[in-house]
Amino acid sequence: MYSLSSQKQYWTFKTEQELAELRVKQNVRFITKHGASMPEEQKQAHFLSADEERLLLKQYELQLKEFCKRFEPPMPKYVVGTAFHYFKRFYLNNSSMDYHPKEILATCVYLACKVEEFNVSIAQFVANIKGDRVKAMDIILSNELLLMQELNYYLTIHNPMRPIEGFLIDIKTRCNMSNPDRLRPGIEDFIDKTFLTDAPLMYAPSQIALAAVLHAASKEQENLDSYVTESLFGSAKDKLPVLIEAVRRVRSMVRTIELPPKDRVRFLEKKLEKCRNQENNPDSQIYKQRMKKMYEDEDDLDVMGSSYHMNVSDANLDVSQLNTTNPANMTID
Repeated sequence: MYSLSSQKQYWTFKTEQELAELRVKQNVRFITKHGASMPEEQKQAHFLSADEERLLLKQYELQLKEFCKRFEPPMPKYVVGTAFHYFKRFYLNNSSMDYHPKEILATCVYLACKVEEFNVSIAQFVANIKGDRVKAMDIILSNELLLMQELNYYLTIHNPMRPIEGFLIDIKTRCNMSNPDRLRPGIEDFIDKTFLTDAPLMYAPSQIALAAVLHAASKEQENLDSYVTESLFGSAKDKLPVLIEAVRRVRSMVRTIELPPKDRVRFLEKKLEKCRNQENNPDSQIYKQRMKKMYEDEDDLDVMGSSYHMNVSDANLDVSQLNTTNPANMTID
């Protein structure tokens, strides 16, 4: 149940201001760490501001949406919703200057596929990615544990899709609307747009679902006010004002979505390439050297493990359950 979930307890926020403060905190933390020796004017010119990060992340949310839309095999909506949750949560705890959104984006979608049991292999997954697919595979797999850590291993996501189905069944049963299924296109379009807002981080799935249903009904010239006030909340009218305000806010957030200007995005992309943390850039020498050292250390541990395996075998012990194989073997181009 959502009301008892980690999503409700740890990842649902009261106001947009609270979210903005978290994002500013990550921006300031990165600049303080990596620009300590720079004068203030140079910092402003070199690093992304919190507003610039937010605009750039909105562009990558659009890319996430398009990637999922054209994914083969076709991706269920609940997988898309889970990927968006992961992406939004990650950048509440991190700066885009530390971890590039294009790399985290793919990792979020891949992890969502696994958690939601949409069974695609890593080879099938990267077949949907343009460019160097071997490199993409390495980046996704190397970022997967990082992503789970930054999510505090709270991976279960409650999406609006199930409440939507419940509302449509209930409308068929307790409402005089003809063919409620004609609301589906409007509902799906509305839900797609909520992914581009902070609504998933602020409102319960049932509230977002109801906002989508009411929006779609209004587009079809249907009025569901009496259904909401009498059928849904006839015996709990004290909860109605909170629900009405939540639905109003969600619809307002969807209505006021602004797409990032393309010329501005291009400028910020170039700026990001210059100010990003090179230790987390797969194309940088620093990153390659760090990964090489990590694998060399793992190889040393494997040698030690093999030696231990030989010694205990000589002592006639059962070591069939020991696992000393290398858990990862990634190549960084």
